[in-house]
Amino acid sequence: MAYTALIHTVKGSVATITLNRPDRYNALNGQMVEELLEAVLACHEDRAVRAVVLTGAGQAFCSGGDVREFIEHTDTLAQHIQQLLASLHSAISSICRMSKPIIAGVNGVAAGAGMGLAMACDLAVAAESARFTMAYTKIGLPPDTGSSYFLPRLVGLRRAVELTFTNRVLTADEAKAWGLVNRVVPDAELVTAVDALANELAKGPTLALGQAKRLLYMSDQASLETQMENEAQLVALSSQTADFREGVGAFAEKRTPVFSGQE
Repeated sequence: MAYTALIHTVKGSVATITLNRPDRYNALNGQMVEELLEAVLACHEDRAVRAVVLTGAGQAFCSGGDVREFIEHTDTLAQHIQQLLASLHSAISSICRMSKPIIAGVNGVAAGAGMGLAMACDLAVAAESARFTMAYTKIGLPPDTGSSYFLPRLVGLRRAVELTFTNRVLTADEAKAWGLVNRVVPDAELVTAVDALANELAKGPTLALGQAKRLLYMSDQASLETQMENEAQLVALSSQTADFREGVGAFAEKRTPVFSGQE
């Protein structure tokens, strides 16, 4: 597919999706949302891809929905928003269900749906200049993009309510302290840091990482006994893979394992 609102590249085993409307701070319009869904699905289907990076071009990660586009669709706004969110929420679901790890490289403001995208990723690395704000109620809307699901799980209910009601802007260091991001690095080191983490994960036991992601994401939906049964089933399944045999062999031989990501 030819993309116009984002850039999709693959280098080695790492795919990078770059939101590419820098003049609009990578605001999400209909075109970008459709392309984002397509790119995420392409990463999911590409067996050569073992880790994914999501970032933004220019000075922003993503400033949220394109308010100018909302204004252009004033007469049919409810229908427009429903269509937009159908694709955007499909992309969010695909990010969460993808068996491969996906990292948000937050290079600037992450507002509204942009903050939702960052939260949907498995890991997040932020530049020191990054800023996070929910922003929804500022224009008279409740959250979307799964934000009402992710935010209380990451920061706790009280803080989630505060961020949603007040639209408080968090610095990168505050976001890290609150659990929204994993690491904060100097602006000039963001690309290097994200690439290093992505390549580290891409060299890992891909299937086991995907199964671990599945277990962690379903952990609040099952009883302890059900979750342990899920663990037992997936551990038994993983014990039949080439990666498990390599891991055990490397442990016995006291060497670094070389995982293939294959069954």
